[in-house]
Amino acid sequence: MENLFHLWVYLETTPLLGLAATLLVYRLATEISRLAGGHALANPVLIAIAILAGLLWATGTPYRAYFQGAQYIHFLLGPATVALALPMYANLARIRRAARAILPAILAGSLVAVVSAMLIARLLGAPREVVLTLAPKSVTTPIAMGIAEQIGGQPSLAAIFVLLTGLTASIVAGPLLKFAGVRDWRAQGLAAGTAGHGIATARMLLLSETAGAFGGLAIGLNGVITAILVPLLAGILAGP
Repeated sequence: MENLFHLWVYLETTPLLGLAATLLVYRLATEISRLAGGHALANPVLIAIAILAGLLWATGTPYRAYFQGAQYIHFLLGPATVALALPMYANLARIRRAARAILPAILAGSLVAVVSAMLIARLLGAPREVVLTLAPKSVTTPIAMGIAEQIGGQPSLAAIFVLLTGLTASIVAGPLLKFAGVRDWRAQGLAAGTAGHGIATARMLLLSETAGAFGGLAIGLNGVITAILVPLLAGILAGP
């Protein structure tokens, strides 16, 4: 135990802390998810966040010190998103056949995501800044932060809303779609990518390559549509 303590003290002073802690904790989280039979509630990302937050709190480690190493993994978010192009290419024929239905579906999903978030926040009495920050919650983090900054929201808070949205979608999307009778993997992938961006799409990719392909397509199109919709709707729905 003493050796483990000395190791933690050493890592805390180097960028290795965030990198090592993230990799080890995520490996543990995936094992827990496997033992739970891959249940939606046993999402590895959610488990890893909870464990890491507990470790940082228990050891008094500042988040800034942790992120010095974690930023190397954070950098891989972009390449990981781009890698979704591989299942999209493999399913190119299916995407072409469904092309006429894809754009209207994502447009409707984007509009509902933006309008519902802003209206619910207003009805609950949220400040204008928070309402604006919630608007781009269903797109990937870099796009959401850029949109939030442009319309007067808080980019850092937008990143948190994006994470919570993705985690929620990854947990409820599958069961909710099955309950609604949606069995087509193409539709499930589009719904997950539009509502829960990369996190929900990654969950779908574990279940079906086709769902992952359509989810990746939805992430890109939803980002473009949301970037256009939010500035137009912000002045109308955000309130005074």
